[in-house]
Amino acid sequence: MTTKLQIEAALKDALRAKDEVRKRTIRLVLSAIKLSEVENGAAMDEAGINSVLLKEIKSRRDTIVDAERANRHDLVTEALEEIAILESYLPQMLSSAELESMVRATIIEVGADSPRAIGQVMKILIPKIQGRADGSQVNQIVRKILT
Repeated sequence: MTTKLQIEAALKDALRAKDEVRKRTIRLVLSAIKLSEVENGAAMDEAGINSVLLKEIKSRRDTIVDAERANRHDLVTEALEEIAILESYLPQMLSSAELESMVRATIIEVGADSPRAIGQVMKILIPKIQGRADGSQVNQIVRKILT
């Protein structure tokens, strides 16, 4: 079953269970997926759906930062619940060791030897890890290894 079908089935379950947080979160994600499909003019593949999910998670993490500054603990709790719901649809995240080994293999593949080659490494690495690691975390590991 594709991720999109899982999300649509989860929406039906949330409607039956009257789970407002899950229902609202899933509807927002499905809306973002459909908007992206309309903009691209084609159905999204798994990588595209994962990128939408990651974008939604990032948005909620930004909300948490702003809510903490405003001392709104209720919004922080709500955003954390939504993040947990969204993460349940992502593939298993890579461990730090797995990610570092992938980075090292890609650096060898590209033949990178200085920080100037970060872009080349990231260009090859990002499609391999799409949805299984945070891009900023990957960038930090690449920078650390190349410097």
